[in-house]
Amino acid sequence: MPTLHFRVIGRVQGVWFRGWTRETALALGLNGWVRNMPDGSVAGQAQGPQEALERFRRELREGPPSARVDLVDAGYIDIPETFDGFSVRR
Repeated sequence: MPTLHFRVIGRVQGVWFRGWTRETALALGLNGWVRNMPDGSVAGQAQGPQEALERFRRELREGPPSARVDLVDAGYIDIPETFDGFSVRR
């Protein structure tokens, strides 16, 4: 299963970015997770069809209206794990 690992840098904590990411992923039929990182970024992984993952990557560059995205670092990784649903991790 294609897996996209992503990290988003900018004003992305305290602006509902994780909730927006979850809603966006679910709307695209993706599974995975998202969490706040100690450095102020948001990171996660998403699995699903390649076309949906590429759309998700584009959506991450925009983010919710209250966020400011400076950088999206995203790439495909190989992992044995598969996800069920899309969770917000702490």
